[in-house]
Amino acid sequence: MTPKRNKPERRRVAAVVAVAADGAIGRGGALLCHLPADLKHFKQLTLGHSIVMGRRTFDSLPHGALPGRQNIVVTRNPHFAAPGVTVAHDIDAALAAATLPGEVMVIGGAQLYAATLDRVDTLYLTRLHATFPDADAHFPPIDPAQWEVADEEFHPADERNPCDYTFVTLCRKA
Repeated sequence: MTPKRNKPERRRVAAVVAVAADGAIGRGGALLCHLPADLKHFKQLTLGHSIVMGRRTFDSLPHGALPGRQNIVVTRNPHFAAPGVTVAHDIDAALAAATLPGEVMVIGGAQLYAATLDRVDTLYLTRLHATFPDADAHFPPIDPAQWEVADEEFHPADERNPCDYTFVTLCRKA
């Protein structure tokens, strides 16, 4: 009898994204709007985790690698290097490179979200209750039959946050 070999446990994958009512997530290589509450929420979710992003998303970060997280950048460029970054040339390599405990968090951009959505177990969405007709980056459609709401918290616009928004956690149905 052949002994059973334990398959390595698949890492849980999450996506973190602010998405407008029209599916928009970015324009001109930047976020749709400045929403301090969402930036704070993003930091709370991702600190201490491995985060995976595309090279253009990395390039949009104003100060380079995000502190307190393992920054993994997926790029086809074999010469890409940046301080504080683990470079991966495909999604499998990026997920395998994640060394911090807990969920591996995909943080953008649109191409990476589209390529990883079928692997995502949890979606941490900030739903922006606004539309952005000039957006040029969009989140892939979410099939509501595949997801259930685990948490939802509405916040009205205020002096610092220009539109209403809702923090939503979706878990993939078994």
